[in-house]
Amino acid sequence: MALIGYARVSTAEQSLALQRDALAGAGCEMVFEDQVSGSKAERPGLAAALAHLRRGDALVVWKLDRLGRSLAHLIETVRGLEARGVGFRSLTEGIDTTTPGGTLVFHLFGALAQFERDLIRERTNAGLKAAEARGRKGGRKPVVTPDKLARARAHLAAGLTVREAAARVKVGKTALYKALASSGMKPAE
Repeated sequence: MALIGYARVSTAEQSLALQRDALAGAGCEMVFEDQVSGSKAERPGLAAALAHLRRGDALVVWKLDRLGRSLAHLIETVRGLEARGVGFRSLTEGIDTTTPGGTLVFHLFGALAQFERDLIRERTNAGLKAAEARGRKGGRKPVVTPDKLARARAHLAAGLTVREAAARVKVGKTALYKALASSGMKPAE
């Protein structure tokens, strides 16, 4: 079993030395590195580390937040490793999915993350329903107000094209077409 390390810092001003030392001390044969924000999807060092790993190997990080952009991303990454027969270790948190206890802890993290997502979805839906019950509607305010629609209709009745009428009432041509269509008027242009 080969231990393959992954280290990441967010900016060039930060040093990888602490992580390199910890990963070397843990027995990592190779360490792949990135100097990029964790929120960035493209991390060439991580991609290279994942490509290098073979069944029976373990990916080692100094801390959980070095690997995942979010808890959901972290869990997705580790599940991908697990499916390939690759273990995962986080030195700071003491998680090691090559052991039954480490696997249990990581699956608890996954269950908690799913629980959190479900709670957020439930609260969001409850808030939307409560707002709807109070007569509030979500989304952007319409660009073509009833006043602008009435003025645009007057311009159209005077012989202007939809494009010209839209310019006069300061709305987009497409928005005016949609507003006219939803109000039952079929413009000639």
